[in-house]
Amino acid sequence: MRIIGLTGSIGMGKSVTAHVLRRLNIPVFDSDACVHELLDGQAKAFILNKFPDCKTKENRIDRQKLGLVIYKNPEARTCLELILHPMVWEAQRQFLARHQRARRKRVVLDIPLLYETGRDRICDLVICVSAPQFLQKQRVLRRPNMTEDKFLSIVKAQMPDRQKRLLSDNVIPTGLGFGFALRRIKKALRLDG
Repeated sequence: MRIIGLTGSIGMGKSVTAHVLRRLNIPVFDSDACVHELLDGQAKAFILNKFPDCKTKENRIDRQKLGLVIYKNPEARTCLELILHPMVWEAQRQFLARHQRARRKRVVLDIPLLYETGRDRICDLVICVSAPQFLQKQRVLRRPNMTEDKFLSIVKAQMPDRQKRLLSDNVIPTGLGFGFALRRIKKALRLDG
């Protein structure tokens, strides 16, 4: 089974690319979705213990407050990552084992921080999605509760797009239209013939 890493900075088109891969019948592990599940489940008590100011009246995690804390404070971000990353990696391990047993030809690990966390080492192939900076900014600033300051702090916390592109086996430009991106995805995965 080939493990394909899918990465790219915020607003570069990972979600759309992951959706396309699912439509091509390739299982995709969504690391962001896994983190959201953990915030409401297994990781909640640990996070509220470390970040008590991010607790709502309903004893939930205020994700807006937590986001502000971790994007302005690298030590807080590291603390959160030490809680979440091992749990995400275990969920990835289970995903890979399940699809290995099902004898799948290939699976995708959608991991925004693929290189930053060293998860590229478990991948046979890495695909990076990329778009021009102006388009990235437009896409991200359309999101609810997003500000330019928050966008800039997120970009600053991630590996630069140029570096991700250089490290990756394939780069999928997502700013040139859906059809172009689809052809490049199929070519990268050798699904075009």
